Amino acid sequence: MKTIPLRLTRRYFALALSSALIPWLAAAGPSRGAHGPGRAAEAQSRSLELSRPVRPWEFLCAVGTRAGLFGNEAGRMEAWVYPLKLLRDFRLQFHAEGRVLPADTLARTLITRPESSTIVYTGDTFSVRETFFVPVNEPGAVIALDVETEFPLEIEGAFLRDFQLEWPAALGGTYSSWDKDQRAFYLGEETKKFAAFVGSPTATEARGEYQTNYSESPVSSFRLGITNKGKDTKLVVIAGSLDGRPQAEATYKKLAAGYANLLRASTEYYRKYLADTVSVELPDAQIQQAYDWSRVSVVQGIVNNPFLGTGLVAGYRTSGESQRPGFAWFFGRDSMWTALALDAAGDFATTRTALQFISKYQREDGKMPHEIAQGASFVPWFKDFPYGYASADATPLYIIAMNDYVTESGDVAFAKEKWDSVWKAYQFLRSTYDEQGLPKNFGVGHGWVEGGPLLPVKSEFYQSALGAEAMRALSNLARLTGKDAVGTELAQAFEKQTSKINDAFWLADKQRYAFALGTDGKPIDEASVLATVPMWFGLPEQKNASAMITQLAGVDHQTDWGMRIISSHSPKFSGGGYHYGSVWPLFTGWASVGEYRYHRAQPAYANLRANALLALDGSLGHVTEVLSGDYYQPLSTSSPHQIWSAAMVVSPLLRGMFGLSTDANTHTLTFEPHPPAHWTQFSIENLRLGNNRLLLNYKKEEGIANPRSPAGIVLEAGRTSGSEDCTIEFRPAISLRAKVQKVELNFKPVPFRVETSGEDQHVVVRFPIKEGKNLLRISITDNFGFSMDSTLPPLGSESQGLRILSETWSPSRDQLSLEVSGQAGREYELRLWDAGEIQKVDGADLGQRPGWQTLWIQIPQDSSEPYPHKRVVFHFFAKVPRG
Repeated sequence: MKTIPLRLTRRYFALALSSALIPWLAAAGPSRGAHGPGRAAEAQSRSLELSRPVRPWEFLCAVGTRAGLFGNEAGRMEAWVYPLKLLRDFRLQFHAEGRVLPADTLARTLITRPESSTIVYTGDTFSVRETFFVPVNEPGAVIALDVETEFPLEIEGAFLRDFQLEWPAALGGTYSSWDKDQRAFYLGEETKKFAAFVGSPTATEARGEYQTNYSESPVSSFRLGITNKGKDTKLVVIAGSLDGRPQAEATYKKLAAGYANLLRASTEYYRKYLADTVSVELPDAQIQQAYDWSRVSVVQGIVNNPFLGTGLVAGYRTSGESQRPGFAWFFGRDSMWTALALDAAGDFATTRTALQFISKYQREDGKMPHEIAQGASFVPWFKDFPYGYASADATPLYIIAMNDYVTESGDVAFAKEKWDSVWKAYQFLRSTYDEQGLPKNFGVGHGWVEGGPLLPVKSEFYQSALGAEAMRALSNLARLTGKDAVGTELAQAFEKQTSKINDAFWLADKQRYAFALGTDGKPIDEASVLATVPMWFGLPEQKNASAMITQLAGVDHQTDWGMRIISSHSPKFSGGGYHYGSVWPLFTGWASVGEYRYHRAQPAYANLRANALLALDGSLGHVTEVLSGDYYQPLSTSSPHQIWSAAMVVSPLLRGMFGLSTDANTHTLTFEPHPPAHWTQFSIENLRLGNNRLLLNYKKEEGIANPRSPAGIVLEAGRTSGSEDCTIEFRPAISLRAKVQKVELNFKPVPFRVETSGEDQHVVVRFPIKEGKNLLRISITDNFGFSMDSTLPPLGSESQGLRILSETWSPSRDQLSLEVSGQAGREYELRLWDAGEIQKVDGADLGQRPGWQTLWIQIPQDSSEPYPHKRVVFHFFAKVPRG
């Protein structure tokens, strides 16, 4: 069994299926999940803890559905009870040995978990662990301080009252006073509707803010009592109310008395969430961590605003002296892109909640909302502010997300309930079509791009593709709800629309898609990653999509940390341009899913890894909103915990690399994996299909000397719960050079077919998943492959990694040419699978590493280009008939 290195401090490992396991599987049928706790459930019970030295500038948060703490790793925080901001700049001071020590100067280590985050402060003779915790469903927070000291130590907490509603609403006069009975500051306002307490059960020596004719101080503070020696625990409690002082006081008491139980409940909430959604066991510990944390990050986007309802917000960031905490309010298109990840992971309940919320604010003419501020109920938001329905893409995305939810979950009743809503959305979409029959952006609402030098445009390729996909989605919803004639009509319209957009945006001479049509109706020749959104839905032709992907795989588009919106060679490019040069993990996720769909696994895997590695850097466990297009660092305005960015770890893994899709209405699972060559095993558990929970174990076997025992792919598929009949269509990718010898299900031959694209082949096998054993073995010869694990560069650096631009096989499959690009003077390593078939390699050196054959590619130093291209050619031995 290959040893898998642990990353960071996470006590977590990926299970490897050893060769010895296969006979056992054949004898025992479905593995442990059918007879006891599954492997994923066991793994999820282990700690998801991440840790590293403190970066004082990085964002730190603890969030629940009703409250949040936002700050930085130096320990300066602000507190919210939605939609109310309570305070900012909360920080600690340590009174020790006659000195007053600011805590931020002693912050040493960060430890983060799904339910809480901890900063470890270390002085010469003491240590304090400050844990920030927000219960899942309570309007408040607790800051726990675990103290260990040699000499008397007292902690002081200080803050600035910032008692205001979230933008764009506001309160009138606000005030604070010390409540000696609660040992807390009471924060209030003139109507006495909004209230809060900030204090501690052990608080002493309170000092309030004041203002006189002669001096003033905005700071409020209190001490927590002296710890003379040894260990002690102190609490700071923050509670808010949107319904008066008694409710705030009750919450304050509940948090103070029940902290330990609430913390255990939150820990269990996340453990159960991870165990109940799609779980994976991967040979890559970093992608494993990132996937688990991204599921946590996504569900942390759920916010319950008592005045508006419960929905998905876009992301979190400190607000500073303003009342705008990043994008911690509700967005239409953000929710819909996130919903696709939630469906893939089997969290249908959260998707339904998001769809219900957005549909509640649908405009009378059918247009879907773009954004709804948390303070929207206090102002004429949809009348006097320009943001409510600013986007055009939220409308088709709503139809697409609704269909995805209903297809994957089987909730046809919800489709019937919402039919009038989706039909109205489609009618609005149709009303925006121009004379060419394409949905407009200009004068209707922005597509993806909201401002900057890429505008104005008449219709983006992105927007037109979403419009076409909405037709297909609505066609399926119509059939599911018994409207067959409407479904047939929409399906025919979709076919015509797909052809129309391909003709309108494809630039044959440039071998790429136009970014948009200008206001004059002519294509705008600007290569953009936005073209991968049509690829996500399979709309472009294979050869056109592949040509476009080759261009997007270049270093001018693809950085080590993700995809730029346009090429760095464009005269409109700026690395800091929010919509004209920066890198969005959202784009990177789009590209990865689209590239996998069109069988371009190398750039797709690089993009998946880029997003995954971002989740383990920056704000730990979270994926930021947007990064510089020039250097590896987030933009200064980025929201560090962005929900749809985390979704773009989940979707590229499940929808992209694994090619998973479920149709609960036909009881069918499709599994079309494109794993890296060095991934010899992985498992997927808790796949939901109707009332079934499914388990998939994938293993790739090496070839051996005996020609009668070729290499193979082994799939164990089983039901861990449920009783409905269901079918799997297994479509694993293999090399264009590979030859399938036979396919057996439980040691008996079964029919199969092989589908060939320009990039790979897929063995297609369809079989029922029955109770007991379902062991499929595909025997393959000559399944050559290669792979590379990309890495992030040092913070603030430019790209340094290798780009694999294209792969071309000779017609006889005895020669493979790679076009690569790398940093001048650098050497790169590729790992090879089934390398014994190689006769020689031009343009690179074969080497040997323990357990793997490797290829070393040296990029010339004397090139005039900073990232020169190079051609590598594999020559293979002639195939020898086996038998």
